[in-house]
Amino acid sequence: MPIATPLPNLPSVPTLPKKRLPAGHPRTWYESHNRRLKAMRLAIALLHSGVYRPEQADNRRIRRVAAKIGVHTPSNTTCRMVRSLIPREENR
Repeated sequence: MPIATPLPNLPSVPTLPKKRLPAGHPRTWYESHNRRLKAMRLAIALLHSGVYRPEQADNRRIRRVAAKIGVHTPSNTTCRMVRSLIPREENR
């Protein structure tokens, strides 16, 4: 497995238009929904930058990627969620 290199220029991928979130859910639902979206964006950026295993994604690296792609600094909980989204070696 190659060692992760510093972040290259990440490809710009066209995204789908944003939709309004449905009204009427409790605040915690919106918070967890947005946390999952943020974790997914960060996991994708890490995979593009060469981080292929959760052990390679420490909190510092995840936060560096967040700054690079213009996402607010993730919490420890979000960092754990990002690592859970990166596949482990035995799952491939």
